[in-house]
Amino acid sequence: MGTGMASTPRLQTKRRPSSTVRYRQGLVIGLVVLMGLYAVACGGTAPSGSVSVAGPTSTASASQSPPSARPPATGGAQLVSTHQVDGRAWDLTVRSPAVGTDVHVRLLLPSRFTSAPDERWPVLYLLHGCCDSYVSWTRSTDIERLSRELDALVVMPDGGKAGFYSDWISGPHWETFHLQELPSLLEERYRANDRRVVAGVSMGGLGSLGYAARHPGMFTVAASFSGIVNTRLAAGESQAYLGLLQSQGEDPHGLWGDPDADVDVWRAHNPYDLAEKLAGTRLYISAGSGQPGPLDSADATFDQTESALRAENEVFVRRVRELHIDAQIDLYSPGTHKWVYWQRELHKAWPLLSDGLHDG
Repeated sequence: MGTGMASTPRLQTKRRPSSTVRYRQGLVIGLVVLMGLYAVACGGTAPSGSVSVAGPTSTASASQSPPSARPPATGGAQLVSTHQVDGRAWDLTVRSPAVGTDVHVRLLLPSRFTSAPDERWPVLYLLHGCCDSYVSWTRSTDIERLSRELDALVVMPDGGKAGFYSDWISGPHWETFHLQELPSLLEERYRANDRRVVAGVSMGGLGSLGYAARHPGMFTVAASFSGIVNTRLAAGESQAYLGLLQSQGEDPHGLWGDPDADVDVWRAHNPYDLAEKLAGTRLYISAGSGQPGPLDSADATFDQTESALRAENEVFVRRVRELHIDAQIDLYSPGTHKWVYWQRELHKAWPLLSDGLHDG
Protein backbone atom coordinates (compact mmCIF):
# COMPACT_ATOMS: atom_id res chain seq x y z
CA MET A 1 0.00 0.00 0.00
CA GLY A 2 2.81 2.39 0.88
CA THR A 3 4.65 2.17 -2.46
CA GLY A 4 1.46 2.19 -4.52
CA MET A 5 0.62 5.72 -3.40
CA ALA A 6 4.03 7.32 -3.89
CA SER A 7 2.67 9.81 -6.46
CA THR A 8 0.19 11.35 -4.00
CA PRO A 9 0.79 15.14 -3.70
CA ARG A 10 2.58 16.26 -0.60
CA LEU A 11 0.74 18.08 2.17
CA GLN A 12 2.55 21.38 1.52
CA THR A 13 4.06 22.84 -1.61
CA LYS A 14 6.66 24.99 0.09
CA ARG A 15 10.15 23.71 0.79
CA ARG A 16 10.37 21.36 3.73
CA PRO A 17 13.19 19.76 5.75
CA SER A 18 14.41 16.35 4.64
CA SER A 19 12.47 13.32 5.80
CA THR A 20 15.39 12.33 8.05
CA VAL A 21 15.38 15.71 9.79
CA ARG A 22 11.60 15.72 10.08
CA TYR A 23 11.60 12.18 11.44
CA ARG A 24 14.14 13.11 14.15
CA GLN A 25 12.06 16.17 15.00
CA GLY A 26 9.05 13.91 15.22
CA LEU A 27 10.78 11.62 17.67
CA VAL A 28 11.55 14.59 19.90
CA ILE A 29 7.95 15.81 19.76
CA GLY A 30 6.69 12.30 20.36
CA LEU A 31 8.84 11.82 23.43
CA VAL A 32 8.18 15.27 24.91
CA VAL A 33 4.44 15.50 24.21
CA LEU A 34 2.89 12.18 23.30
CA MET A 35 4.89 10.07 25.70
CA GLY A 36 2.79 11.83 28.29
CA LEU A 37 0.09 9.41 27.19
CA TYR A 38 2.33 6.55 28.27
CA ALA A 39 3.08 8.15 31.64
CA VAL A 40 -0.60 8.77 32.31
CA ALA A 41 -2.11 5.55 31.08
CA CYS A 42 0.40 2.74 31.28
CA GLY A 43 0.37 0.16 34.03
CA GLY A 44 -2.05 -2.23 35.63
CA THR A 45 -3.08 0.08 38.47
CA ALA A 46 -5.12 3.23 38.28
CA PRO A 47 -3.15 6.17 36.87
CA SER A 48 -2.44 9.24 38.94
CA GLY A 49 -5.57 11.29 39.18
CA SER A 50 -7.98 8.40 38.61
CA VAL A 51 -11.16 8.19 40.61
CA SER A 52 -11.80 5.83 43.47
CA VAL A 53 -14.48 3.40 42.36
CA ALA A 54 -16.54 1.27 44.69
CA GLY A 55 -16.86 -2.40 43.86
CA PRO A 56 -19.89 -3.50 41.83
CA THR A 57 -23.05 -4.69 43.49
CA SER A 58 -23.76 -8.29 42.57
CA THR A 59 -27.01 -8.83 40.69
CA ALA A 60 -28.28 -12.38 40.74
CA SER A 61 -29.87 -12.28 37.30
CA ALA A 62 -26.71 -10.96 35.67
CA SER A 63 -24.19 -13.05 37.60
CA GLN A 64 -25.20 -16.34 36.08
CA SER A 65 -22.84 -17.77 33.51
CA PRO A 66 -23.09 -16.26 30.03
CA PRO A 67 -22.68 -18.50 26.97
CA SER A 68 -19.67 -20.79 27.16
CA ALA A 69 -17.04 -21.24 24.49
CA ARG A 70 -18.33 -22.71 21.25
CA PRO A 71 -17.22 -22.84 17.59
CA PRO A 72 -16.47 -19.51 15.89
CA ALA A 73 -19.30 -17.02 15.47
CA THR A 74 -20.36 -15.72 12.06
CA GLY A 75 -17.67 -13.03 12.00
CA GLY A 76 -14.87 -15.58 12.37
CA ALA A 77 -13.91 -14.83 15.97
CA GLN A 78 -14.06 -17.60 18.57
CA LEU A 79 -15.05 -17.16 22.21
CA VAL A 80 -12.25 -19.08 23.92
CA SER A 81 -13.18 -18.50 27.57
CA THR A 82 -15.23 -16.37 29.96
CA HIS A 83 -14.42 -15.34 33.51
CA GLN A 84 -16.74 -13.58 35.94
CA VAL A 85 -14.88 -10.65 37.49
CA ASP A 86 -17.63 -9.58 39.86
CA GLY A 87 -21.37 -9.10 39.62
CA ARG A 88 -22.22 -8.02 36.08
CA ALA A 89 -18.59 -7.84 34.92
CA TRP A 90 -17.16 -10.61 32.75
CA ASP A 91 -13.84 -10.95 30.96
CA LEU A 92 -13.98 -12.63 27.58
CA THR A 93 -11.03 -14.12 25.72
CA VAL A 94 -11.70 -13.96 21.99
CA ARG A 95 -9.56 -15.60 19.32
CA SER A 96 -9.42 -13.08 16.51
CA PRO A 97 -8.29 -13.95 12.98
CA ALA A 98 -8.11 -10.22 12.22
CA VAL A 99 -5.70 -9.43 15.05
CA GLY A 100 -3.94 -12.78 14.81
CA THR A 101 -4.06 -13.59 18.52
CA ASP A 102 -6.38 -13.81 21.51
CA VAL A 103 -7.95 -10.49 22.51
CA HIS A 104 -9.47 -9.62 25.88
CA VAL A 105 -12.83 -7.89 26.24
CA ARG A 106 -14.46 -6.71 29.45
CA LEU A 107 -18.24 -6.96 29.31
CA LEU A 108 -20.90 -5.57 31.64
CA LEU A 109 -24.15 -7.48 31.26
CA PRO A 110 -27.51 -5.74 31.65
CA SER A 111 -29.05 -6.33 35.07
CA ARG A 112 -31.97 -8.14 33.36
CA PHE A 113 -29.79 -10.25 31.07
CA THR A 114 -30.98 -13.65 32.32
CA SER A 115 -34.43 -12.60 33.53
CA ALA A 116 -35.32 -11.30 30.05
CA PRO A 117 -34.11 -14.16 27.81
CA ASP A 118 -35.90 -12.89 24.70
CA GLU A 119 -34.56 -9.33 24.96
CA ARG A 120 -31.95 -8.07 22.53
CA TRP A 121 -29.68 -5.37 23.86
CA PRO A 122 -28.13 -2.16 22.48
CA VAL A 123 -24.39 -1.78 22.95
CA LEU A 124 -22.20 0.92 24.49
CA TYR A 125 -18.59 0.56 23.34
CA LEU A 126 -15.90 2.19 25.51
CA LEU A 127 -12.42 2.51 23.98
CA HIS A 128 -9.25 2.92 26.04
CA GLY A 129 -6.30 5.21 25.42
CA CYS A 130 -2.69 4.67 24.46
CA CYS A 131 -0.63 2.21 26.45
CA ASP A 132 -3.63 1.12 28.52
CA SER A 133 -5.97 -1.87 28.26
CA TYR A 134 -9.51 -3.19 28.33
CA VAL A 135 -9.71 -2.89 32.15
CA SER A 136 -9.18 0.88 32.23
CA TRP A 137 -12.83 1.96 32.25
CA THR A 138 -13.90 -0.25 35.16
CA ARG A 139 -10.63 0.51 36.97
CA SER A 140 -10.80 4.28 36.66
CA THR A 141 -14.49 5.26 36.37
CA ASP A 142 -17.79 4.32 37.98
CA ILE A 143 -19.17 2.82 34.76
CA GLU A 144 -20.43 -0.29 36.59
CA ARG A 145 -22.56 1.78 38.93
CA LEU A 146 -23.53 4.29 36.25
CA SER A 147 -24.74 1.62 33.81
CA ARG A 148 -26.66 -0.50 36.31
CA GLU A 149 -30.07 0.59 34.97
CA LEU A 150 -28.95 1.18 31.39
CA ASP A 151 -30.49 -1.97 29.86
CA ALA A 152 -27.55 -2.34 27.49
CA LEU A 153 -24.36 -4.29 27.02
CA VAL A 154 -21.27 -2.27 27.94
CA VAL A 155 -18.35 -3.56 25.89
CA MET A 156 -14.74 -2.57 26.62
CA PRO A 157 -12.43 -4.28 24.11
CA ASP A 158 -8.67 -4.27 24.10
CA GLY A 159 -7.27 -2.11 21.33
CA GLY A 160 -3.55 -2.74 21.68
CA LYS A 161 -1.09 -0.58 23.58
CA ALA A 162 -0.75 1.65 20.52
CA GLY A 163 -3.18 0.00 18.10
CA PHE A 164 -4.79 3.29 17.05
CA TYR A 165 -8.10 1.57 16.27
CA SER A 166 -7.08 0.83 12.70
CA ASP A 167 -6.36 -1.98 10.30
CA TRP A 168 -2.60 -1.68 10.08
CA ILE A 169 -0.82 -1.85 6.74
CA SER A 170 1.57 -4.40 8.25
CA GLY A 171 0.11 -5.68 11.47
CA PRO A 172 -3.09 -6.37 13.38
CA HIS A 173 -6.47 -5.43 11.96
CA TRP A 174 -8.05 -3.88 15.04
CA GLU A 175 -10.85 -2.17 13.16
CA THR A 176 -11.97 -5.43 11.59
CA PHE A 177 -11.98 -7.09 15.00
CA HIS A 178 -13.92 -4.29 16.70
CA LEU A 179 -16.48 -3.65 13.95
CA GLN A 180 -16.95 -7.04 12.29
CA GLU A 181 -15.77 -9.95 14.42
CA LEU A 182 -16.80 -8.64 17.83
CA PRO A 183 -20.29 -7.39 16.86
CA SER A 184 -21.05 -10.75 15.23
CA LEU A 185 -19.99 -12.57 18.38
CA LEU A 186 -22.02 -10.23 20.60
CA GLU A 187 -25.11 -10.67 18.45
CA GLU A 188 -24.82 -14.45 18.47
CA ARG A 189 -23.79 -15.05 22.10
CA TYR A 190 -25.08 -12.05 24.04
CA ARG A 191 -28.20 -11.06 22.09
CA ALA A 192 -26.84 -7.68 21.00
CA ASN A 193 -29.00 -5.69 18.62
CA ASP A 194 -27.85 -3.23 15.96
CA ARG A 195 -28.15 -0.04 18.02
CA ARG A 196 -24.75 1.20 19.18
CA VAL A 197 -22.99 4.18 20.71
CA VAL A 198 -19.25 4.60 21.24
CA ALA A 199 -17.00 6.70 23.48
CA GLY A 200 -13.24 6.84 23.88
CA VAL A 201 -10.47 8.63 25.74
CA SER A 202 -7.29 9.95 24.11
CA MET A 203 -6.34 7.36 21.46
CA GLY A 204 -9.80 5.90 22.04
CA GLY A 205 -11.30 9.23 20.97
CA LEU A 206 -9.62 8.77 17.60
CA GLY A 207 -11.18 5.31 17.49
CA SER A 208 -14.63 6.56 18.44
CA LEU A 209 -14.78 9.32 15.83
CA GLY A 210 -12.88 7.39 13.17
CA TYR A 211 -15.08 4.32 13.48
CA ALA A 212 -18.25 6.43 13.32
CA ALA A 213 -17.00 8.33 10.27
CA ARG A 214 -15.77 5.31 8.31
CA HIS A 215 -18.94 3.35 9.10
CA PRO A 216 -21.82 5.84 8.83
CA GLY A 217 -24.97 4.63 10.54
CA MET A 218 -23.23 2.08 12.74
CA PHE A 219 -23.22 4.37 15.80
CA THR A 220 -25.94 6.83 16.76
CA VAL A 221 -23.58 8.73 19.09
CA ALA A 222 -19.78 9.07 19.19
CA ALA A 223 -18.01 10.71 22.13
CA SER A 224 -14.37 11.73 22.42
CA PHE A 225 -12.73 12.78 25.70
CA SER A 226 -9.31 14.43 25.16
CA GLY A 227 -9.21 12.59 21.87
CA ILE A 228 -6.66 12.51 19.08
CA VAL A 229 -8.72 14.28 16.42
CA ASN A 230 -6.24 15.78 13.96
CA THR A 231 -3.04 13.85 13.31
CA ARG A 232 -2.10 16.29 10.52
CA LEU A 233 -2.70 19.59 12.36
CA ALA A 234 0.83 20.92 11.84
CA ALA A 235 3.96 19.96 9.94
CA GLY A 236 5.36 17.99 12.88
CA GLU A 237 2.11 16.44 14.08
CA SER A 238 2.29 13.23 12.05
CA GLN A 239 5.95 12.83 12.97
CA ALA A 240 4.99 12.97 16.63
CA TYR A 241 2.71 9.99 16.20
CA LEU A 242 5.43 8.10 14.34
CA GLY A 243 7.68 8.79 17.32
CA LEU A 244 5.06 7.45 19.69
CA LEU A 245 4.73 4.25 17.68
CA GLN A 246 8.48 3.74 17.68
CA SER A 247 8.61 4.29 21.44
CA GLN A 248 6.19 1.37 21.79
CA GLY A 249 8.42 -0.91 19.70
CA GLU A 250 6.23 -0.67 16.59
CA ASP A 251 7.20 -0.09 12.97
CA PRO A 252 6.41 3.65 12.64
CA HIS A 253 5.19 3.21 9.07
CA GLY A 254 3.35 -0.05 9.70
CA LEU A 255 0.20 1.75 10.82
CA TRP A 256 -0.79 4.18 8.03
CA GLY A 257 2.42 4.24 6.01
CA ASP A 258 4.47 7.34 5.29
CA PRO A 259 2.59 10.57 6.08
CA ASP A 260 3.64 12.09 2.75
CA ALA A 261 3.67 9.19 0.30
CA ASP A 262 0.56 7.63 1.89
CA VAL A 263 -1.26 10.85 2.71
CA ASP A 264 -4.60 9.41 1.57
CA VAL A 265 -4.28 6.63 4.14
CA TRP A 266 -3.52 9.16 6.87
CA ARG A 267 -6.52 11.24 5.83
CA ALA A 268 -8.74 8.16 5.89
CA HIS A 269 -7.87 7.67 9.57
CA ASN A 270 -7.91 11.32 10.66
CA PRO A 271 -11.16 12.53 12.28
CA TYR A 272 -10.63 16.09 11.04
CA ASP A 273 -10.43 14.95 7.42
CA LEU A 274 -13.44 12.66 7.93
CA ALA A 275 -15.64 15.26 9.62
CA GLU A 276 -18.19 15.47 6.79
CA LYS A 277 -18.94 11.77 7.24
CA LEU A 278 -19.99 12.40 10.84
CA ALA A 279 -23.02 14.44 9.75
CA GLY A 280 -25.49 11.70 10.69
CA THR A 281 -23.94 10.98 14.09
CA ARG A 282 -24.50 12.97 17.27
CA LEU A 283 -21.17 13.93 18.81
CA TYR A 284 -19.75 14.79 22.21
CA ILE A 285 -16.31 16.44 22.05
CA SER A 286 -14.29 17.53 25.07
CA ALA A 287 -10.72 18.41 26.03
CA GLY A 288 -8.96 20.30 28.79
CA SER A 289 -6.52 23.17 28.57
CA GLY A 290 -3.58 21.40 30.20
CA GLN A 291 -3.71 23.72 33.19
CA PRO A 292 -3.94 21.78 36.48
CA GLY A 293 -6.90 22.48 38.73
CA PRO A 294 -8.69 21.32 41.88
CA LEU A 295 -9.09 17.77 40.57
CA ASP A 296 -5.31 17.39 40.22
CA SER A 297 -2.74 16.71 42.91
CA ALA A 298 -1.16 19.67 44.68
CA ASP A 299 2.15 19.18 42.84
CA ALA A 300 0.62 18.87 39.34
CA THR A 301 2.28 20.88 36.58
CA PHE A 302 1.11 22.09 33.18
CA ASP A 303 0.14 19.10 31.01
CA GLN A 304 1.76 19.34 27.58
CA THR A 305 -0.10 16.29 26.30
CA GLU A 306 -3.53 17.72 27.06
CA SER A 307 -2.49 21.12 25.73
CA ALA A 308 -1.42 19.58 22.41
CA LEU A 309 -4.66 17.63 22.14
CA ARG A 310 -6.64 20.75 23.05
CA ALA A 311 -5.16 22.47 19.99
CA GLU A 312 -6.29 19.55 17.83
CA ASN A 313 -9.77 19.65 19.34
CA GLU A 314 -10.20 23.40 18.87
CA VAL A 315 -9.55 23.05 15.14
CA PHE A 316 -11.78 19.98 14.93
CA VAL A 317 -14.62 21.76 16.74
CA ARG A 318 -14.42 24.68 14.29
CA ARG A 319 -14.76 22.21 11.43
CA VAL A 320 -17.71 20.45 13.07
CA ARG A 321 -19.47 23.78 13.54
CA GLU A 322 -18.78 24.82 9.94
CA LEU A 323 -20.53 21.61 8.86
CA HIS A 324 -23.45 22.19 11.25
CA ILE A 325 -23.01 18.76 12.78
CA ASP A 326 -25.04 18.00 15.90
CA ALA A 327 -22.40 18.16 18.64
CA GLN A 328 -22.11 18.91 22.33
CA ILE A 329 -18.79 20.64 23.03
CA ASP A 330 -16.93 20.99 26.32
CA LEU A 331 -13.53 22.65 25.93
CA TYR A 332 -12.79 23.27 29.57
CA SER A 333 -10.13 24.84 31.76
CA PRO A 334 -8.49 23.82 33.96
CA GLY A 335 -8.06 20.21 32.90
CA THR A 336 -5.22 17.72 32.44
CA HIS A 337 -4.86 14.36 30.69
CA LYS A 338 -6.19 12.31 33.59
CA TRP A 339 -9.05 9.98 34.39
CA VAL A 340 -10.58 12.32 36.98
CA TYR A 341 -11.57 14.60 34.11
CA TRP A 342 -12.72 11.77 31.84
CA GLN A 343 -14.87 10.42 34.68
CA ARG A 344 -16.52 13.84 34.87
CA GLU A 345 -16.95 13.98 31.09
CA LEU A 346 -18.49 10.50 31.08
CA HIS A 347 -21.19 11.78 33.42
CA LYS A 348 -21.73 14.90 31.31
CA ALA A 349 -22.05 12.82 28.15
CA TRP A 350 -24.19 10.14 29.80
CA PRO A 351 -27.62 11.58 28.85
CA LEU A 352 -26.57 11.74 25.20
CA LEU A 353 -25.07 8.24 25.24
CA SER A 354 -28.13 6.81 26.97
CA ASP A 355 -30.53 8.50 24.55
CA GLY A 356 -28.51 7.17 21.64
CA LEU A 357 -29.05 3.63 22.86
CA HIS A 358 -32.78 3.80 23.37
CA ASP A 359 -34.41 6.59 21.37
CA GLY A 360 -35.75 6.36 17.84
